[in-house]
Amino acid sequence: MDRRLSNLAASIASPWARLWNAMAKAWPAILAGRTRKYRPEAHYMRGRGPKWRAKNAPVSAQNFGHR
Repeated sequence: MDRRLSNLAASIASPWARLWNAMAKAWPAILAGRTRKYRPEAHYMRGRGPKWRAKNAPVSAQNFGHR
């Protein structure tokens, strides 16, 4: 009786153990695909410079303060 119970438990546990092992091996690959990589160019951009602002400023703003 004990041997049959043991065989039954092993036959039930074996597929779950294989599934668990497969998931444990695949987990790092799943996480690596979902994480975003660090892109420094996305963090260090400061916008348009003073030459662009001087060239593209509205006329009233260019003459402001110059009389």
